[in-house]
Amino acid sequence: MTTNTDEPGTAPARTRRRAPAGAAVLREDVTEAIRAAVFEELAAVGYARMSIEGIARRAGVGKTAVYRRWRSKLHLVLDLVSALAVQGLPAPDTGTLEGDLRLLYELTSRALRHPVASQVIPDLQAEAARNPEIADAMQKALREGQDGVASGIVAAAAERGEIRQGVDIDLALDLISGPLYWRSVVIRSPKLPKGHLAALARATTAALKAL
Repeated sequence: MTTNTDEPGTAPARTRRRAPAGAAVLREDVTEAIRAAVFEELAAVGYARMSIEGIARRAGVGKTAVYRRWRSKLHLVLDLVSALAVQGLPAPDTGTLEGDLRLLYELTSRALRHPVASQVIPDLQAEAARNPEIADAMQKALREGQDGVASGIVAAAAERGEIRQGVDIDLALDLISGPLYWRSVVIRSPKLPKGHLAALARATTAALKAL
């Protein structure tokens, strides 16, 4: 017997693909509503005060719908943070190192300055100092997401001959990612100065060429 486990908007059984006998049907639209509610709840109250009850209320579902997918708020947040590493950023391909860096900075800055992200990321970083599991998930999400794209930019620049082959990749990634995260996440500057991203791209290009 197929069991539909999600409360809102349950469709008649004949409209759904038959699942194996005894399987629980977890609707994807409900899962996505819960994920969106987690980010909203994190931005509103922070990780420490976040609750399954609050998430369920924002998502318009019962608590059981949340618990069928994640056994605790920690596992829920870890799952969402880890998903960021999979999504990543689009890889710039402008044909020049400076152009690639400029586009990367624009995309990253826009993402970091989103109202939800600007609240959630600092809160999770603070929680990571107390929780090794969150720390590992945050590190993976940031390194695999941002550094994967930055590594591609460095490799393309080396292939074009803009920078030398065999540069210290870790140092290159620090030069690329560090300044923007420092201003956007650590200092949390409310607004970047006019022309800041273009100047940062020029300066980082010069630094990479000097390696």
